[in-house]
Amino acid sequence: MNVSFNWLNDHLDLSDHSIEQLDDLLTFAGVEVEGIEQKGLSTKLVVVAQVKEAVQHPNADRLKVCQVDAGEGSLRQIVCGAQNYKVGDKVPCALPGADLGGGFVIKDGKLRDVESKGMLCGASEIGQVDTVDGLLILPEDSVIGLPVVEMFESDTIIEVEITPNRPDLLSHTGMARELSALTGKARKPFDQPSLETSDAGDVIKLSAPERCPLYTATKISGVKITDSPEWLQTKLEAIGLRPINNVVDITNYVLHELGHPLHAFDAAKVDGALDIRLAADGEAFNALDGGEIKLAEEDLLISDAAGNALALAGVMGGAESGVTETTTDVILEAAYFTPSFIRRSSRRTALTSDSSYRFERGTDPQAVLNSAAFAAKLIVEIAGGTIEGPTAVAGEAPVLTQPVTINVTKLDQLMGGSITLDAAKEILTKLGLTEGSNDSWEIPSYRLDLQRHIDLVEEIARVHGLDNVESRFVGAFVDESAVDKAYDYQLKLKHQLAALGFYEAQTIKLIAEHSNDNMVAQMCDALPQRPLIDGDLVKVALPLSEDHAVMRPSLVPGLVAVAARNIRQGRKSLRFFEMGKQFRNAGGGKAKDLEAESLSLLLSGTEAPVNWANKAPNITDLFDIKAVVAAILPKAKVQLKERKRDGFVLAADVLADGKPIGAFAQMTPARCRAIDANNPVYVAELDLAKLQQLATGIDKVDPLPQFPGSSRDAAMEAPLTLENAAIENAIKKHNENLLVNYHCFDVFTDATGEKLDADKKSVAYSFTYRSADKTLKAKEVDKAHQALLDFLAKSVKVTFR
Repeated sequence: MNVSFNWLNDHLDLSDHSIEQLDDLLTFAGVEVEGIEQKGLSTKLVVVAQVKEAVQHPNADRLKVCQVDAGEGSLRQIVCGAQNYKVGDKVPCALPGADLGGGFVIKDGKLRDVESKGMLCGASEIGQVDTVDGLLILPEDSVIGLPVVEMFESDTIIEVEITPNRPDLLSHTGMARELSALTGKARKPFDQPSLETSDAGDVIKLSAPERCPLYTATKISGVKITDSPEWLQTKLEAIGLRPINNVVDITNYVLHELGHPLHAFDAAKVDGALDIRLAADGEAFNALDGGEIKLAEEDLLISDAAGNALALAGVMGGAESGVTETTTDVILEAAYFTPSFIRRSSRRTALTSDSSYRFERGTDPQAVLNSAAFAAKLIVEIAGGTIEGPTAVAGEAPVLTQPVTINVTKLDQLMGGSITLDAAKEILTKLGLTEGSNDSWEIPSYRLDLQRHIDLVEEIARVHGLDNVESRFVGAFVDESAVDKAYDYQLKLKHQLAALGFYEAQTIKLIAEHSNDNMVAQMCDALPQRPLIDGDLVKVALPLSEDHAVMRPSLVPGLVAVAARNIRQGRKSLRFFEMGKQFRNAGGGKAKDLEAESLSLLLSGTEAPVNWANKAPNITDLFDIKAVVAAILPKAKVQLKERKRDGFVLAADVLADGKPIGAFAQMTPARCRAIDANNPVYVAELDLAKLQQLATGIDKVDPLPQFPGSSRDAAMEAPLTLENAAIENAIKKHNENLLVNYHCFDVFTDATGEKLDADKKSVAYSFTYRSADKTLKAKEVDKAHQALLDFLAKSVKVTFR
């Protein structure tokens, strides 16, 4: 909601409070200030100037070179593109250094090679409303050189976000009432007019009293529909509303002044009595904003005796019954509607308005007649006409508040003795409450949120200021919980992956059922280690769409979708990760649903973006994803152990120190083509709990070696089916003390069988030996190396070339 500072000053004098002070007061009282906007000018460098000469620009058809008198004793040259002025007109002139807002500061410059020392301004450029295209032509009697800020009223607009429990703040009266309590300033008196009332009789038929407990109608005859007076237009424009005509503007003004919505009907378009009834299923309604809408039986309509729909109650008026320039008689509606039904109709029809925003949060039922009386008074004063007879009233205003007793002892405990009882009572009185007997307080009808003792304590605390309540507790040390440890580890892991060039993805937990085609089998201990079957899926009972039908049993489908979008945007190097929950039914629908945290990785394309120093980067392969896992588990031995998985070219279990921690797979060419990928796509899914367990402990740094090492290479001939993991496990099992490092640097196969049997492969390893105590001799290295080769030949049945 937009609040005008000038409008607030109609209710209480805030001249000694800056906007920054009001911002702090509202914020600490629980009213969120979302923005502050200055309307009008704040600089005196925009002055009244008279155009003395205007000649054609030598280099531009639509520009003129003007000589203007800005009261400086000499003429100033300014280039101008407007077309609506003539020599002799007086216009606003922004001198160099003038700040027109938004960082727009006027400077000396050139336009098409012609000097321009300032700018002639239109209305919008000095914070006013444009009525013509071009410059703002000032009155002929305007004083040349006078700062324009002295001619036009400036204002400050405070944009506030009001919580649903405080509808009483959705008006300038409500905000003034709040600021009166916060600042201690008294509100200015308000002359509340009244209306003569009578029973509705045959004027109003209340067919749905449970949805509209109170409805009133005031007829005003002989009105003249014209533009609103300047003061009214200024107030509405300040808060972002467009003036329409005097009667409609008055209803909008009363809405933002008192907080209660009103509506005016053209009486000539109302056939007989007003009927507040439920709509027929499928009944058509032409809204002022939204065209024809089909209504449901739960929607509340204002109609006439002929059944014509005049308005969707509390939401929006009808296109045919509104006030126009031909209107002479109006019927002014003021009512109280049950909030839940207004909210339901507004959501279902997708129609929202300032009225529905307030009605669905709850308006003050006791303010219905007061608002109608105030609006009727303004209509008579501004639009003319007379009020015809008494206001017809159907129903009764419900009483929604009741007295609340405050517990003085608990108040003192909660406030820490920081406020006296008299001071607390004064705060409640300023907020509009009335003290009764035995610590009981009468709640005003507009404060629907005050229902319990603690509500009154909260009001006292926020007005008194929570910073004035001393803390009685000192922070105590609490051991780190398992949740804390998991959070810290995951945050550290995210930083590691970001340092390795990965981007974090966050995808929705609901996926399409067919997305499971891209799923890697589950790895987490909490989830079943078997192929996915239909009963394993956790399905949504009432999905919003087919794309949100099941809870994701894997994070991989989401990453594949992210990769597809990035590929189609032209990205060549793909590195994504996501952490989150995956869901599965362990018993095929017969057991409880299970969920577990996992880390999913996706790599594809080039290892790094192409740049001047790396014009042809390598294409990512399976060893890159293994290297990533090894980087996040530096203390563990990482291996990939092949395991067939349907729907993937290559798949393997990811092992750390011989124990499974997840799965790895390469997508098939067909799936790669489906997402427009020209390179292999590799994915992995790892159990976060196991990763955290392996990473737990103190990281120790090995000292630099004091003695040199010696390396030996060995090429072994092995069966084609022998896994590299088997060789590494054998090396580890041999447990040679002098062996400090080893790695495979070459693999050779020959499908033709010419250089090597087709069912064999040659695997070359490099081994490094070192002693921590001395420099090894060649014989010692050879002896250790030969013992390792003999063990490998015996344990994994390899021969050495």
